[in-house]
Amino acid sequence: MTTATPERPTTARNATLQDLGAMLADQHTRKVDVVANARDITAVNGMIVVTGTEPVLTADGVTQGDGLYRPTDVFDEGVAAKLGIPAGYLKRLRNERPDIYDINVNGWLKGIKDQPTYADAPADPRSFLLRTFKSDESGHGIARAFLSDRYGIIDNLDALHAALAGAMAVEGDLTVDSADLTERRMVVRVVAPEVQALAPTLLKGYRSPFNGASGDENPVLWAGFQIANSEVGSGAFTITPRLVVQICTNGMTVTKDALRSVHLGGKMGEGVIDWSRDTEQKALELITAKASDAVRTFLNVEYMNHVIAGWEREAAAELETVEAVRDITKPLAFSVDQTEAIIAQFVKGGQMTRGGVVNAITAFAQTVEDGDEQYEVEAKALRLLDA
Repeated sequence: MTTATPERPTTARNATLQDLGAMLADQHTRKVDVVANARDITAVNGMIVVTGTEPVLTADGVTQGDGLYRPTDVFDEGVAAKLGIPAGYLKRLRNERPDIYDINVNGWLKGIKDQPTYADAPADPRSFLLRTFKSDESGHGIARAFLSDRYGIIDNLDALHAALAGAMAVEGDLTVDSADLTERRMVVRVVAPEVQALAPTLLKGYRSPFNGASGDENPVLWAGFQIANSEVGSGAFTITPRLVVQICTNGMTVTKDALRSVHLGGKMGEGVIDWSRDTEQKALELITAKASDAVRTFLNVEYMNHVIAGWEREAAAELETVEAVRDITKPLAFSVDQTEAIIAQFVKGGQMTRGGVVNAITAFAQTVEDGDEQYEVEAKALRLLDA
C-alpha cells in the first residue's frame, strides 16, 4: 500500500460514507494532472521526474507539474502497457534493480542515439497523462497513473456525489453498507433492505458460515447496487445491481446489467490540466440522470425476481464431492490460495450444489483484506449460474 504520509493514507477498507467522503475531499485538493511529452519524463533511481511544464493558475492557486514522484504499482502497470515492457519484468526491476528499471523506461521513452554498439532507436513521439498527488513533507509526490492523453477523467468525489444524487431521487430508504478506496478504484455498496425477494433454490440447505443462520428458514435477498469508479484507468464508472443475502450479507453483483460510463475524451494539449467546471458539470449531470434510472430499475422486486429466476436451474445442480468445487471454479481463474479458501467456506455452508459454490465465493469475498480482491471475486461468482 502506498501512502503520502502515515497521517494521510490513500486507501481505506470497509470505510463509512463519511470517512470516505473526507478522504476523497482531501485527495481532491492534492491532485495534479499533467500531460507531458515522453522527452520530459525521466526515471531516476526508480522515481519519476517531470520537467518542462509551465505553472498554471487555478482556483487552488499556482499549480506546478514539474517535480519528483514516487510511482505506485498502478503507475508501473501503465508504463508497462504503454511502452510494451512486460509488467512482471518491470515489477521485478523495481523491487530488485531500480537502475535497470531506469534504463528500460528511459530507453523506450527517449530512444537511443550515438551508441557505438547499438543502432539508433527513435524517441517515443507521444504525450501521456500523468495523474499525481502533490509533493508533501516527504519531498516528493505520488505518481498514480500513466495514461493516454485521450483519457477522460471522472474523479471519485464527483462521481460519488453525482451517483448518490441520482440514487436519492428514487423513493425508499438506502443504506451505505461499506466502501473501499484502493490505488485502483473506489467501490461503494448500497443496500435497500425494504426491497426484498425470495431465492429458496439458491439458499436451499445453506447455512451462514458467519452466524449459522439457515437459508431454508429465511431465503431472503435484499436489493442493492454498487458504485465503482477508477481515476487511474482500472475500469469505467459503473453502477451495478448487487443482491445481498440477508442471513450472511453475501453480495452478488449482476455485472451483465451494469450501467457503464467509459473514461474516454479528446486529445489533450501538454501541460498542467485545469479542468473546465462546465465540461465536468455536463458529464456529472449525465451520471446523475443515468444513476436515477439505473437505481429505479435495480431496486425493484420484479427485476429481482427476474434475475433470481435466471439463477434457479443452475443453482440447484448437485455436486457429489467437495473436490468438484475445484473443477467448476477453474474457469474463474482463482489462485490456489483463493480456491482453498472458497472450499473452506463451501464446507461451512453445507450446501452441496452449484448455488452453494456461489455462496461460498461471495462469503469468501467478505473475508479478504484487500478491497480490489473483494471487488474482483464478487464479480466472478455469478458466472457459475450463467446458463
